[in-house]
Amino acid sequence: MRTSITRIILAAVATLPTAAFLFAATDWSDFSGEVLIMGEVHDNPQHHAEQANAVRIIQPKAVVFEMLTPEEAQALAEVPRDPDAMRDATGSVQWSNIADYADVLAASPVIVGAALSREDMRAAFSSGAAEVFGAEAESYGLTQPLAEEEQAIRELNQFDAHCEAMPQEMMGGMVEAQRLRDAAFARSVIEALDTYGSPVVLITGNGHARMDWGVPAYLMRARPTFDVTSIGQGERQEPPDGLFSWTLNGAASPDRDDPCAVFKQ
Repeated sequence: MRTSITRIILAAVATLPTAAFLFAATDWSDFSGEVLIMGEVHDNPQHHAEQANAVRIIQPKAVVFEMLTPEEAQALAEVPRDPDAMRDATGSVQWSNIADYADVLAASPVIVGAALSREDMRAAFSSGAAEVFGAEAESYGLTQPLAEEEQAIRELNQFDAHCEAMPQEMMGGMVEAQRLRDAAFARSVIEALDTYGSPVVLITGNGHARMDWGVPAYLMRARPTFDVTSIGQGERQEPPDGLFSWTLNGAASPDRDDPCAVFKQ
């Protein structure tokens, strides 16, 4: 999807239904953009398999992972590009199901980590994303408050995501932490492009991949000429929430425990 079309989509988000932007993608050999953002539900093996397939076919110069810190990614630099070797090498990674990404990691010529520290996340919660992000905060749009409607929607989403078990007045801080992560992932993508060339792939959750307020929005602020494509991956024929270049909705959902069970004890 070309940049001009991306701008039209972002401008139209308030007036057109999300369903208008859902397309099916089956042939990764047609991809010719600079950035491909591949969303996911983190524990869905079919989503990981689609990501690995896309990386093998597209052959990006680098793959940026939400799941890895820069230090963890650097430790994988010399690991043989073999899934079993990657599983063995990721035993100390903090992301709980990192072994599920072994095929994606094995297909990645250069592995880049974009995860932030817990200290940065806590600081964003209390002091705001812009202060933690640093000197380039204005270029990425972090110094501007969100529109009231978007702020309200995002706070409600955070309240739901935390099983309505945390005070609603804390959700503004949660939104700031999310903004920091989106902008930081965008910065990592730009650094990878500047260092290794294009294309670059970002592996991340659907919430970060959405074009209306996720990583693509920050990429467009910082580098408006980029050709960015963002894929959302749904489950059970249901698309993920948000706006994407297109969505893949055929994946089944794995058996899951109740994520809110911990709050009910």
